[in-house]
Amino acid sequence: MPGAVTPFRIAIGDDILDDLRARLRKTRWPEAELVGDWSQGAPLTWIQEICRYWAEEYDWRRREALLNRFAQFTTAIDGLDIHFIHARSPHANAMPLIITHGWPGSIVEFHKVIEPLVDPTAHGGDAADAFHVVCPSLPGFGFSAKPTATGWGVDRIAAAWAALMDRLGYARYGAQGGDWGSAVTASLGTQDPQHCAGIHVTLAMASRPNVQGAPTPQEARALKGIKDYADWDSGYSKQQSTRPQTLGYGLTDSPAGQAAWILEKFWAWTDCDGHPENILGRDELLDNVMLYWVTATATSSARLYWESFRPGTRAFDKITVPTGVAVYPKEIVTPVRHWMEDRYVNIRHWREMPKGGHFAAFEQPGLFVEDVRAYFRTLR
Repeated sequence: MPGAVTPFRIAIGDDILDDLRARLRKTRWPEAELVGDWSQGAPLTWIQEICRYWAEEYDWRRREALLNRFAQFTTAIDGLDIHFIHARSPHANAMPLIITHGWPGSIVEFHKVIEPLVDPTAHGGDAADAFHVVCPSLPGFGFSAKPTATGWGVDRIAAAWAALMDRLGYARYGAQGGDWGSAVTASLGTQDPQHCAGIHVTLAMASRPNVQGAPTPQEARALKGIKDYADWDSGYSKQQSTRPQTLGYGLTDSPAGQAAWILEKFWAWTDCDGHPENILGRDELLDNVMLYWVTATATSSARLYWESFRPGTRAFDKITVPTGVAVYPKEIVTPVRHWMEDRYVNIRHWREMPKGGHFAAFEQPGLFVEDVRAYFRTLR
C-alpha cells in the first residue's frame, strides 16, 4: 500500500551469523605493518584480536536485542524502502527531530542519545526539552534498501527525509546530522524551510576556506585539518567516489577487510588518545560494522561518494533556516564560522566543545545531548 509505514525488527538469520564466523576463522592475513604506529593502516595485531573476538565472543543476539529496544519501521519513499527508528516522547509538546548518520556510521551512532533526547526527565533533564526522534538509515546503508539506479545523492535523500517527516505527521521539525548527515541536514534546510524549523550540524561540508590576512587560531586549526586529510586520510574517499564497485568485491567477501576499512576511521576521526577502544566499546564498534556486514552494504554505501563528487551533482543553495553548530576539537576539519557564513546565513548557535571528534553522538553522548537541547530550546 503506497505510503504505508510498516513495523520492522532486526532479525539476522543464523545462516548469516554462521557464515560470518566461518569467514573470520578462515581469514587469509597479510604480513604486519612495518612501523610501530597506525601510519600504514590498522595494525595487524589489533584487527586480528578484533576478528577473534568477533568470531568467538561477540554476542550478536544480545546486541540485536539492544538495538531492537527502539521502535523501527520501513516505508517506501520515491520508490525505495527507507528504514528508520521512530522513538516518540511521552512528554507533551515534544519537538520532532530527524537525526542523520554518515559513513562509516549507522543508526548505531545514536544508540546512547535517543533515549535522553526522547525522555529527558528519565535522564536528568527537563520535559520541556523532549523530542520525538526519527533516525533513518541512509539509502544503501544498513536496513534501508539499496538504490537500483543512479541519482540517490544528498539532495534526493533530503527530499526523501522531508517526505518522511510529512508522512509521520510532523508539520514542524528540527534536523541534526554529522558527516554525510550534515550535508543531508543542510539540504533539508534549503528544500523544506516551511516545515524545517532549524538545523544543527557538526561538520560544515561545502564550506570553503576564506582566509583574509594571517589565519586566526580557528582558521589555522581547520587549515591543518584540511592538509592532513588531503595528504594522509582521503584515499578511502577517492576510491569510493571513483570505483565503489571495485572496492566492494573485497569488502563484501571479507569481514576482516570490512572491519579494517571501517575501524581505521574510528582511530583517525575520534578523540581517542591514539586508540578507538579508549573512547568506544568493542561491542558497539562491532555493532556498527555488523550493520554493513549483515546487509552487504559495503558497495551501496560507498556509492554515496560516487553520487556526490561528480561535477554538477550539487546546487549548494543558501541555507536561511536557523542553524546551530557544535565544533568538536577532533573533527576531521573543524568548522570555522567566518567560512560557513557565505552559505549558512542564519547561524544562531555556535559552541566550541571541550572534547570529542567526528562521531559526536557516539563519542560524547552527554555533551551532544546537552548541546542539541540547548540549541533547539531557542526554536520551540
